Amino acid sequence: MQPNFLIFVTDQHRADHLGCYGNPVVRTPHIDALASTGWRFNRSYVANPVCMPNRGSMMTGRIPSVHGARGNGVPLPLDSVTYADVLGEFGYRTALIGKSHLQNMEDRAAVLPPEVIEPGSRTPSQFKEAIRGKGDSAPYRQELRSSWSDPAHQLTLPYYGFQDVILCNHHADECFGDYLRWLSLHHPEMIDRLGRENGVRDAGFTAPQAWRTHLSEQQYPTHYIAEKTCEWLHNHSQTNASQPFALMCSFPDPHHPWTPPGRYWDMYDPDAMPVPATAMPDVDKERHVAWLWQERASGKAQLESPRMFAATPREIQEVIALTYGMITNIDDRIGMVMKALKDSGLDRNTVVIFTSDHGDLMGDHGVMLKGPLHYQGLIRVPFIWREPDAAAQGGNVVRNDLVSTIDLAPSILRRANINPPNGVQGKALFSAAGVPQNSGRAAVLVEENQQRAYLGFETPVRMRTVVTQSHRLSVFQEGEWGELYDLVADPDETHNLWDDPSSKELRAQLMEQLVHLLMEHADSSPRPTHLA
Repeated sequence: MQPNFLIFVTDQHRADHLGCYGNPVVRTPHIDALASTGWRFNRSYVANPVCMPNRGSMMTGRIPSVHGARGNGVPLPLDSVTYADVLGEFGYRTALIGKSHLQNMEDRAAVLPPEVIEPGSRTPSQFKEAIRGKGDSAPYRQELRSSWSDPAHQLTLPYYGFQDVILCNHHADECFGDYLRWLSLHHPEMIDRLGRENGVRDAGFTAPQAWRTHLSEQQYPTHYIAEKTCEWLHNHSQTNASQPFALMCSFPDPHHPWTPPGRYWDMYDPDAMPVPATAMPDVDKERHVAWLWQERASGKAQLESPRMFAATPREIQEVIALTYGMITNIDDRIGMVMKALKDSGLDRNTVVIFTSDHGDLMGDHGVMLKGPLHYQGLIRVPFIWREPDAAAQGGNVVRNDLVSTIDLAPSILRRANINPPNGVQGKALFSAAGVPQNSGRAAVLVEENQQRAYLGFETPVRMRTVVTQSHRLSVFQEGEWGELYDLVADPDETHNLWDDPSSKELRAQLMEQLVHLLMEHADSSPRPTHLA
């Protein structure tokens, strides 16, 4: 019998913000229960530490530079083959409920520097890009907020292989899509009370992007997504119980802005939140981190934008407290969904997976949010896999092999006894029988391609990172400076060994390993059809 798959995805959620990953403060009993009866991956890394490229890797099993969504602002090509496409070919019912973000969500202009045009030269209008039919054409505007302002707008199904989609895009109480239509219909009085313009800025909080939402817990996007997931499971059990399914339940939280509803707002006391040791001003900062601190000191930091910023210790405490409230809210809703799965009788043949699209610096080195600072809090994410008969297998197994976001798709397909398409670069972590398989990796590759030129760089930041069992090396396109950390002796990544004479040989070895990883992740699709 083909197994079902229930895949929980959170947004901007670092691994150590769960009880099962050793956090002694945040309460996540339902997620912890999955880990206690399944496999918890301790060394799971993103392919890219921002939303769109890593979600593309999650769906395709391919590295961002290969699947095409190399950074935020670049949609996943619609001709991509996803695990949902492949499962659908083999009779699966596939569904996505919640945040997608495989395409752009907002109409904000890109921030890339203007192109340099040779004086007197002519610019093509039909062939501005080296690849046809992508970019900002109508099929790639399906997730835009402006598109959803048209009451008749719907996604073209199947959408990246998902036959059913209930969309709740964006974050906090600023979400739109099917969610906002539901809210308009059932709670029209709330429409003019949403977002940062209408939220209550609590006098006890100084952190930017934090406000008390007017939405109740039951009106908040997290509850809506869980409720619609429960409904989908119930309907499937009543009408198509014999048909295998793959359902992604994708929460927009705990991504900023920080607006946990109701009791989750003050569930955690900021005064009780520990400040990371690396956030203290007297700790030496690498030059890109120092640039952020200098920006904040000069009053030029962009505190209300998605871009990373240096934060004060008090702001860090407040943000952590609010983030924990958002995480516990998610955990409670996962409990709802797991109950619905059991009540429907579908749990007896369902693999349950929990992961996140990337982490958050969350005060490490005094910095909030995400960007080209590949510290562990940002690039290491939770990944839990629970088999239907996990209790019989003992459960509560910690795996320390190096795994990547690109391993999710081939693991799902292999577990369904389906061979991944040619060009999938991830490793199957389980057999068709649910037996764990070691990734066999000596290292993982993390990419990043930014639109912004900042952190002291004059061009948009581009970097590549290699993580081994013991070290992390990051190389920037601009300049000869880089990062090298001993993750065993220096887990907080405070002592950069890049220019350390005694680490010269190690640096050369890791650079060679990075080159091999880049060659290994070159595209192999399509397969040659003839000799030539």
